Amino acid sequence: MAVSKAQLDADAKRLAELGYKQQFERRWSGFSNFAISFSIISILSGCFTTFSQAWNNGGPVAISIGWPIIATLILIIGFCMSELVSAMPTAGGIYYWSFKLGKPVHGWLTGWLNLVGLIAVIAGVDYGFATFFTFTMSLFNPAFSIENLGLVFIVFLITVVLHVIMNVWGAKIIHWLQNINVYWHVFGVAAIVLILLFIPEQHQSLSWMFTTQINNSGWTSYWFYVLPLGFLLTQYTITGFDASAHVSEETGGASSAAAKGIWQSIFYSGIGGWILLLSFLYAATNVEEINKNFGFSPIIFLTSLPEGWAVAILVISCVGQFFCGMSCVTAASRMLFAFSRDGAVPGSKWLKKVDSNKNPSNAAVGAALGAVVLTLPALYAPPGTVVPVAFFAVTSVTVIGLFVSFAIPIYLRWRMGDKFKQGPWNLGNKWKWMAPVAVLEIAIISVYFMLPTTPAGMPGNENFSWLAVQYSPIAMLIVIGGAMIWWQLSAKNWFKGPKSDL
Repeated sequence: MAVSKAQLDADAKRLAELGYKQQFERRWSGFSNFAISFSIISILSGCFTTFSQAWNNGGPVAISIGWPIIATLILIIGFCMSELVSAMPTAGGIYYWSFKLGKPVHGWLTGWLNLVGLIAVIAGVDYGFATFFTFTMSLFNPAFSIENLGLVFIVFLITVVLHVIMNVWGAKIIHWLQNINVYWHVFGVAAIVLILLFIPEQHQSLSWMFTTQINNSGWTSYWFYVLPLGFLLTQYTITGFDASAHVSEETGGASSAAAKGIWQSIFYSGIGGWILLLSFLYAATNVEEINKNFGFSPIIFLTSLPEGWAVAILVISCVGQFFCGMSCVTAASRMLFAFSRDGAVPGSKWLKKVDSNKNPSNAAVGAALGAVVLTLPALYAPPGTVVPVAFFAVTSVTVIGLFVSFAIPIYLRWRMGDKFKQGPWNLGNKWKWMAPVAVLEIAIISVYFMLPTTPAGMPGNENFSWLAVQYSPIAMLIVIGGAMIWWQLSAKNWFKGPKSDL
């Protein structure tokens, strides 16, 4: 649906009020804005690649009961962010809000957390795709094996390069690709659910699906340690929805469209993801084999379906994962461009440039390079594991970086109270309880997702191995510590927040 000239003029005027001239073309419709967040959430990606985290840490209970609870809490976070983007629709999104609602240091820290989180999303999604693609190919050619971490990493590198190419040379059609991906997810999920409902000869009972506990972690405290670790499945899958904010400068009617894009992408993904995961559990009859393979989700399909049907499910998932990675590069490049526009990133002069298509191509390359560096530890894994611990560390970095960056402006908006100038889409007075609930949820999950996922990753354990270490605390310490050291030594003297380019 074409955006009217009057709407474009209104969008440009609102952007000017926020301190920026219109640099991007507003090619994106409201549906396209929704589509990028929906595509990054991608239940065809997260539900498949991090299923094992929930299976090993809690089992069916973590999935059937944990998913809707955590998804509801994330929706509350999304409502809070929708209100913020409606009031301030800029590509900088999260960090711009923090600056406007707080001080330059708030914007600085938020920006770095959000940027690292978005880069980690690229790493997690594209590595997950590489794993699933390699596994699917191994069913046809024994030369492919997910235990060959070097091969998986090469597939990962190729995938990242392709996503950069699609974002740079396909800039004019990227929003159309986002739209197509929405339909792929809707019909793909429906097809998978129907296959798992009607093709297997046996199914699990509803009682088993909602009451069974599994603990393959090695830890003993199920309710207070193991089960919360399993919630990473939901928290990692339903994230990246801030993308609607990052493309708001390219969206017609952004004050309303971007707000709806955030909360609607969470709402529909939450429902669709739960139905999809319940179908996984319904078909998970060979528990012994699934446990033997560390909860690797394709084993469910291979043990309950004829191989042709199993391959069909894997192909549907792989396509969805591939386009999810494309969307991740789009979002990260916009954030990196916006942060560079304000001089907050090394190499800002190069990163803030837009090409002849009015596309931040340099930022797309920069974000991709960061994702590759973050994923290097995935070249190594403890013996006998299917997926390196580094993958789950990357997912943890994603969750912590993004959600903590969300918490800062939400808290600042709550602190501002009635002084906050609400946009067209707002919470009314509901922010008074939604904001503190959102911040508390983020605080709790951030602590849990920095904890070791296996006893072998705990220093002092007799089986301690550096290959089993959950390095997300180290990564976040480097990011937060490095950002704040830079702030104290230099940035506080020159970073005064977003720069107006009018």
